[in-house]
Amino acid sequence: MNCLFHRLSYAALTTLLTASLGGAALGADLGRPVDPSAAPASAPLEWTFRFIPYGWLTAMTGSQTVRGRTVKVNASFADIVEKSDTLVALMGDFEARRGPLAIYGNLVWSNIGAGESSLRTRSLAPGVTGTLGTSSDINIDMAIFEFGVTYEVLRSGALGVDLLAGGRYWHQKADLSFNLASSLDIVDLDLVGYRAIARSGSVDWVDPIIGARLRYDLAPGQNLFLQGDIGGFGAGSKFSWQALGGYGFDFGSYNGITFSGIIGYRALYVDYEQGEGRRRYEFDTLQHGPVVGLSMRF
Repeated sequence: MNCLFHRLSYAALTTLLTASLGGAALGADLGRPVDPSAAPASAPLEWTFRFIPYGWLTAMTGSQTVRGRTVKVNASFADIVEKSDTLVALMGDFEARRGPLAIYGNLVWSNIGAGESSLRTRSLAPGVTGTLGTSSDINIDMAIFEFGVTYEVLRSGALGVDLLAGGRYWHQKADLSFNLASSLDIVDLDLVGYRAIARSGSVDWVDPIIGARLRYDLAPGQNLFLQGDIGGFGAGSKFSWQALGGYGFDFGSYNGITFSGIIGYRALYVDYEQGEGRRRYEFDTLQHGPVVGLSMRF
């Protein structure tokens, strides 16, 4: 009986040891159960950055008032180039993005010149001819700095939609020059000349803005974008709006920087006024034209 008991005990001990060793081996193969609280955190989202220097081939339509004197402006890109110190408005766009959140800034600097003139000649009497010429020229030094944040509210396949909010700071200096030239020809006698200049000094204001941006990936490295905003609301200007659309395409990378070409069209309207009488300043103008740039993303 004792012998049978010893045999049964030995068999049970052998079975238990075998099961324990097998279970340990199986546990080593499958891995230990993971404690969720001890699981490593997922990698944090990283910031990505984009810088785009580009040019804006600007045309202008509207009116400008300096010291209470108003002139109409209707100048094409060619007209502005002829009278301006710069060929294009120089621009830079910067964006820092982390997941759905982005912070952006956009700077524009330009020196714009435009003008118009008229000339009338009449015969006043036999042998007497009178000529009256009038002209006005405008020169505007202008800087525009736009800043804000965007947040992606929709992602559906290749389409992304961002809402944006921020501000647009304007700095302007405008000079209006008026020329009145009259001449009277009586044989060889001439009477000529008059010129006056109105200067605004520095004019600054900030417009709050709200808007949206759409991004659509056509293919890897190719995308379409469309952005629009409205602003002013009487806090700075009476009203302002902007529309910008274009096409971007990657063409190379170097040292972790992806280079892309940008082509598009930008339109920016603002209606701003201040002061009364001879201290009145108003800028009620639409600026628009093609944009061409180079994007660097890293």
